Amino acid sequence: MKKKNIAACALLGSIVVCLTIAYWIGAYFVDYALKRGNDNDPMALPAACERIQDKGRTIPAQPAMPSEDWEIVANDGRHLAGTHFLPERSGHHWAILVHGYGRDQRYAGDYATEYLARGFHVLTPDLCASGKSEGQFITMGVKESEEIVLWTQKVRNYDPDARIVLHGVSMGAATVLMSAAREDIIDVVAVIEDCGYTSAYEMFSDQLGVIFGLPPFPIMSFVDVVSGIKTGARLSEAAPITSMSRMKVPVLFIHGEEDRLVPPRMMDELYAVCPTMKEKLLIGGAGHGYAMQQDKEKYWDTIFGFLDGVVGEK
Repeated sequence: MKKKNIAACALLGSIVVCLTIAYWIGAYFVDYALKRGNDNDPMALPAACERIQDKGRTIPAQPAMPSEDWEIVANDGRHLAGTHFLPERSGHHWAILVHGYGRDQRYAGDYATEYLARGFHVLTPDLCASGKSEGQFITMGVKESEEIVLWTQKVRNYDPDARIVLHGVSMGAATVLMSAAREDIIDVVAVIEDCGYTSAYEMFSDQLGVIFGLPPFPIMSFVDVVSGIKTGARLSEAAPITSMSRMKVPVLFIHGEEDRLVPPRMMDELYAVCPTMKEKLLIGGAGHGYAMQQDKEKYWDTIFGFLDGVVGEK
């Protein structure tokens, strides 16, 4: 009996040690990829951004149009910031422009200018743990998609006749796809998704090999569990591919042919399962998030040609 007790204690101890190690590994990578702030700077980007982001992308000029600061409160009490830009001639067309991973609303400035020139009101929100919005962890589209729903409600309060286009780039594209598929979204008439991923879990699994030379299993399993504990949203939940069956509005899919972070096949996979009216545009020579910069004329001609048929009169 004594030997059995010793063996049981040894087994329990081994399990505890393994679970502790698994949690430590998961926590390290969750903080590396998703946590804002460090010991020196509480607003610093997640460390992974330094490895993944293109450092050549600079903050564009902001629209030379009247604007006002907007604020809402997330379901968990966080204060969220955004900017409303007003066109010269006010109508009921709106574009909510959603930034990508490690960015903030300022990076939507050049996109906003194009919409404003065509008479759209523009809203550029700072997503969870980005820019002036509160939060410690990015959730790759989970909490962010909930926030977009709240922003559409804010727009409705301002303009009850609003017809809203959601336009997102990278993580912002994943966010708008997940948002538009939610039952509680209102007044959205179309989605423009630019280089969105099918699944954040899959994307980070690929980057684990690129950055660290490590296989996804079992590390990503640890990351998935720990992300749920630390951020309130498991990384595997950030999966637009699982939301597409609930899509209710037309979607334009855009991707750069030379995207090495989110491969073009992900656009094809999303497009294939989208049940609504849809189009896709592949921009030759464009890397991740650079479709607009690579061929600006084709990019915007395609977008506004697509929207002409779905947004209605201003």
